[in-house]
This record gives sequence, structure tokens and C-alpha cells, in this order.
Amino acid sequence: MRDPRYDILFEPMPIGPLTAKNRFYQVPHCNGGGYGDPAAAAAMRGIKAEGGWGVIFTEQTEMHQTSEITPFIELRLWEDKDIPGLRKMARAMKTHGALAGIQLAYSGINGPNFYTKEVPLAPTALPIRTFTNDPVQARAMDKSDIRNLRRWFVNAARRCKTAEFDLICLYGAHGFGIFQHFLSRATNQRSDEYGGSLENRSRFAREVVADMRDAVGDSMALTMRVSLDEQIGNLGFSNAEVREFVEMNADLPDLWDLAQGSWDECSGPSRFKQEAAQEVLVSGIRELSSKPVVGVGRFTSPDVMARMIRQGVLDFIGCARPSIADPFLPKKIEEGRIEDIRECIGCNICVTGDMTMSISRCTQNPTFMEEWRKGWHPEKIATKGASDTVLVIGSGPAGLEAARALSLRGYDVAVAEARDSFGGRVARERLLPGLSAWGRVMDYRLYQIGQRPNVEMYPGSALSVDEVLAFGFQNICVATGSSWRADGVARQHVVAIPQRGALPIFTPDDLMQGRVPKGKVVVFDDDHYYMGGVLAELCAQAGAEVTLVTPAAFVSDWTRNTLEQGAIHRRLAQAGVKIVLNTGVSGLLPDGVETCCSYTDARGQIGCDAVVMVASRQSEDALFQGLRARSADWADAGIRSVQLIGDAAAPGPIAWATYAGHRYARELDTGVWAEDWGDTLSFRREITELAED
Repeated sequence: MRDPRYDILFEPMPIGPLTAKNRFYQVPHCNGGGYGDPAAAAAMRGIKAEGGWGVIFTEQTEMHQTSEITPFIELRLWEDKDIPGLRKMARAMKTHGALAGIQLAYSGINGPNFYTKEVPLAPTALPIRTFTNDPVQARAMDKSDIRNLRRWFVNAARRCKTAEFDLICLYGAHGFGIFQHFLSRATNQRSDEYGGSLENRSRFAREVVADMRDAVGDSMALTMRVSLDEQIGNLGFSNAEVREFVEMNADLPDLWDLAQGSWDECSGPSRFKQEAAQEVLVSGIRELSSKPVVGVGRFTSPDVMARMIRQGVLDFIGCARPSIADPFLPKKIEEGRIEDIRECIGCNICVTGDMTMSISRCTQNPTFMEEWRKGWHPEKIATKGASDTVLVIGSGPAGLEAARALSLRGYDVAVAEARDSFGGRVARERLLPGLSAWGRVMDYRLYQIGQRPNVEMYPGSALSVDEVLAFGFQNICVATGSSWRADGVARQHVVAIPQRGALPIFTPDDLMQGRVPKGKVVVFDDDHYYMGGVLAELCAQAGAEVTLVTPAAFVSDWTRNTLEQGAIHRRLAQAGVKIVLNTGVSGLLPDGVETCCSYTDARGQIGCDAVVMVASRQSEDALFQGLRARSADWADAGIRSVQLIGDAAAPGPIAWATYAGHRYARELDTGVWAEDWGDTLSFRREITELAED
């Protein structure tokens, strides 16, 4: 039964001419599918409808050929040919009574138009603002261009109606939408009636909304997404001006959708942004308009959600990442199953799908974007196959997810962990600076496993090959993880870094076990994800004088894909860490390191008392290899299969490990893990087939 404290979250709420069945509002979010994998994206949204969301939106949808953001893969609504794919998504969204929304985006100064080769248009002629500093500039729109753009929005609105959407969101947030470009003095330096005063800068938004209302009548609701604060001082669209804009145009949209400044500020990871981090910026705006307000803040706690409504801060609880981690979040709150919610950990792995132009992942929810491709449902799983028992060796994220999902299928599962506690790498990494939320990966799975009578957990149980063969389990899942290398082998070095002398070398494993170096410390980061930056911060907190050296052009280079690279650099600079970029380590000396320029190989030296080597990881697969060497004994031992998964197979981010564990559990006894597997595609894909000439 639902806790009465949360009844307020399930009240029906009007949005213009429509009514949402509850206050759970899945705000637009990307997923790496876009126009390339529309069936996968549609199925993903449909699962959220089943999960109880009252409002569900698409991601950013390009509405005209003159503004597109190739190489990024978003949805497109350029012409009528785009309607069928979007209609499929709208219908999936509405299957369980949710309202279906589409976010229309004209990217303006963010649209380089690499695919269409059209000249970019913006309020003011300025360089295109993209993640990759593309050498393209926008042409300033004249009055004719503005009239055309208004007409293009009307055309797009009519197509949205034909595609059966209920709501249209006009994108003017995160610096990505044309409405923000007109509103901000940073991107609108016009001297005509569309520039200067806030009233003038608001003119375009008022005109477009009026045009679209005339076009679609009272059958659809129009929402406007604006940034709460560009955070670039008086030159930008500040929080004070946002409030003035809302008050000046109080009844303009049917709902105000409020999101903080830039995308990395709005969707900052848990290392840098707590739940409800935007509360101060959004508080009080609801009082300026009679229209409802939705805001975001990586909401994971129903208590925080209910408080935001009761205190009049928000009318709708906006969620992107939490809706990915658990599409059934509303239904679990409604059914009184709070403990079953897969809480978002704020790692931003989901964002990397968009940034790398690939199908997205979620650390907590391995079924994300696999609903159509593999037929995976986040809450349903097939019953077990022909065998009955599984021994899972290792209790890291791969092992725990495998055990959880296997138990749901009906297998009898034993989990053997060599250490005295469960959780593997997550149990250790959650103790590093800023990563405490990542512990939810372990906590959720241990709780769920604890509710299952068919799982036995055995800590302090390092196993030998003979012991595994003697136990009598039919299936062996080896998830023994990996360890960090101390020899520097990674990207710069494919063999060990030369060492002269006995300079102390520490690995991430050493630091996570409490052995933190003192004095002058060089952190050599050739991993380029979060670990190097986190360990530099840890050493600085312990009082060390830290220099971070990396061959990349950015600290924690790959975290540009998780929207945290800038925040990491700022955090390290504030901690006093000296940052040396484009520089490798060519040798270890008795009293320091020899460095080399990534481009010229020019040599230098940095004196230090110790080196923290953040290089690559080595799979701990000795037990698996030992079992394979004894494959002739499997039949007599009753063993049907032995499989290596997760970091033990190939080290990667935590999301790769949970996916591996889930896939193993789903596909056990299906023939996928046979010796001759791989002759056919393991998932469905959409592909354009050319007709025969």
C-alpha cells in the first residue's frame, strides 16, 4: 500500500487543456538512439509509461534542416517522412495513460550543420558553440529569417499533432535552444526590436507561442524550457532575469520547465551535485505565474519529492536520470515498495551514449535501451532453463547483478566471495572522495538478494579449482574482478615503464586499502576516466604535495563524456594539485620521474617521493583459466558451463560490469554461451535496406 505521505505525488494535475494523471514528469533526455534507432527509443519510453510516469517526453528533436547537430544523434522532424517513427514513440508513451511530449529544438548557435551544409542562423553572428570548438560561425538572422523560423515552428507543431503528441516543449535551456539565444545578452546583441531590453529579447518567444497556438488550437499543451541561470554574470541570462521573464510573460506557456544553466551544471554528477541542487534557483518562481512549474535535481527520494510539492517549490517532479535508473519509480512509490527502487547514482554513464553517439547505458539499470533490441524488461525476466544451480564466484557489481537476476529466474544460487565483505570494487570505490552515492550499486543488489530464499552468500571463501569441481554446481559464473597494474602498462606504454632505483609505486588498489603516500606525490594518469583525478584529490586531502601528470590534453579526459571534466579540473586546482597536461612518464628515477612531451618527446624531470600509477587493470582470471584447463573433468563434476564475466573478462566501467552480470543471467541455458556462439547478431537493429535495382 502507498504511504499516505506520498499521496500528493499522485494527484492529477492540469497542463493547459490536458490533465496529467500524476506529478511524475519525465523531462526530455537523450539516449544515443535518436533517428538511428527509433524503435529502441520508442520501446524505452513505452516502458516508462508502464512504470507509471504521468508525462513522458522525447529527447531534443531537431525541427528544421537549417539547424542540426551532427555528429550527435538526436530525433529529427524535418519533414513528413519523419512522422511515422515519432508517431510510434508517441503511441508507446501513451499506452498506460501518460501524456506524450516532444521537445522541439532549433539549435541556432549550437548547430554546425555538418550534415545539411546549411549556413547556421542565430540572433547574432558569432562562432558556433559546440563541444568540439568547430571552426564554423553563424549568420545573424534578418527579419526575413525570423519570419521563416516562426513558420518553421508552426510547420513542426502541425507535424507534432499529426504524430499524436499531446505536449510540445520549446527548448530554450542549457544554452542549446534558440529561445535562450534570443533571451541571453551573451548571444543576442541585436539593436532592433528583438534585442536590447528583456521585453524585446522575449519577443521571439511570444510570437512563436502565439503562432503555434493558432496552428494546433486547444488540443495540445505548450511548455517552455528555460535555463534558471546561465551563470556567466550580467552578460548572460541570470536567475534574476529569468524571474523577470516569467513574471512578464506569466501566462505564455501552459507550463514552465526550469533547468539550470549549462548541461553540465544542470546534470552534474553526484560527485559535484547533490539531490535537489537547483532548489535555491527555482524557489519562488512558481509564485510569479498561474501556470504549473516543473524542475529537476536528480530526485531519488520520495520524501524530497513530496516536500518540493508541499512547500510550493514545484508542481511536477522532473526526472531524467532517475527515470533511466528505474523506469518503475512512480509505480514502486505507489505500491509502497520504496526499498525496491533502483536509485540513480549520478555517475552520468547514461550521458556518454549521447556524447559518444552510441546506444546509451545505465549503471543501475542494465536493461536501459535494450527493451527492444534484446527484449529485456526492467521488472520481468524469463523463468530458468534446463539447469537448476549456479555458483557465482565474486561479489562485485557483475557477480551481484548476476546473482540477483539468476535468483529471479528461479535458479538456486551460491555467491562465494574471497574477501570478508561483499561488493567488490564498488565497496572500495564508494569510500573515495565524492563517490559515496556509487555504493547504491552494491546496496540495492545486496538488499534484493537478501529477500530471495534461493541465494546463499559466502564471504571469506576463496576457492580453488578442486573445490569448485567438488561442489556439484551445474553452472559456474566467474566474476573475480581485476586489479590495477603497477608497471604503467596502459596507453602510452605497452611494456613496463623503465625504472632506475626504488621509487615507491602505489596503485589505486593500495590507496583504496588505506595506503596513501605522503610528501611529494606524482599521480600518473594514463587511464583518463575518473580514478586519476579522484586519487589526486585523495592524496591532497591527506596533506601530500600532488602533481598530476597525464599524456592527455585534459585532466580525466574521458569524463568530458560524463559532463564533469571541468568540475574535476576546478576541484583539483582548488585543492592545490599541480596539473601537467600533454605529458607522459618515460621513466622512474630514484628521486622522481622522467617526463616526456606527448608530441615532441622532449624530456624533463619532476622530483617526488612516490608515484601513484593509474594505468590499466589486469583481469583476475586465474581460477577461470584453471577451470578451463580441467574441462575434461566438468562432466564428471556435473558442470554444464563455466563463464567468465565482468572485469574478470575485460575491465571497464561499473556499468559494463552490471550489464555483463545481467546478460549472463538472462542468457544462461539459452545457448548463447556455447562454444560456437556469435554466428548470429545478439540483438535486433534497425537498418535501411536498399531495393534491388
